[in-house]
Amino acid sequence: MPDLIAKPALGVAPVTHAGTTLAEIPLPQIIAIAPYPGQAAAVGAALGLAFPAPNTVSESGGARLVWAGRDMAFLIGAEASAATLPEGLAAMVSDQSDAWVMLTLVGPRAVDVLARLVPLDLRAAQRGQAFRSALGHMPLVLIAEGEGGFTLLTFRSMARTAWHEIEEAMAKVEARLALSA
Repeated sequence: MPDLIAKPALGVAPVTHAGTTLAEIPLPQIIAIAPYPGQAAAVGAALGLAFPAPNTVSESGGARLVWAGRDMAFLIGAEASAATLPEGLAAMVSDQSDAWVMLTLVGPRAVDVLARLVPLDLRAAQRGQAFRSALGHMPLVLIAEGEGGFTLLTFRSMARTAWHEIEEAMAKVEARLALSA
């Protein structure tokens, strides 16, 4: 059996424009959890986290349960793996670790950058909120981290395109600021 080596989707250095930094984050395990009808509270209790309401994130220790769509959440963190889930969990479970890329966008112009790409008004976004949306034409799970920071999850197969689109928007925001200086 060959030894498989985990590699980052992009393997690029962080970039900064207008004081805002885009970086690829090594993705920890990510497990999609879709509770059976009426079992969301029981699933949350079994995981030790509240099953998130729409557009929210619940956290405990190093694990996060991120709302990812109707009746679905992503369990992300060091403790998240299909092998460590409680036996008999009343949910459909799927390991999504290889399917996503995780990026962070942090800085005073993060909202301005995302305004060019995401059809949401994020000016009032607060830590603990999550949104299922689009980044240009790519699917996106966006997590507000507070203090001008966001975590972005998109499909790994679209990682280079997402990076390019975000970096281009960052450069345009920086150019706009240079014009008004």
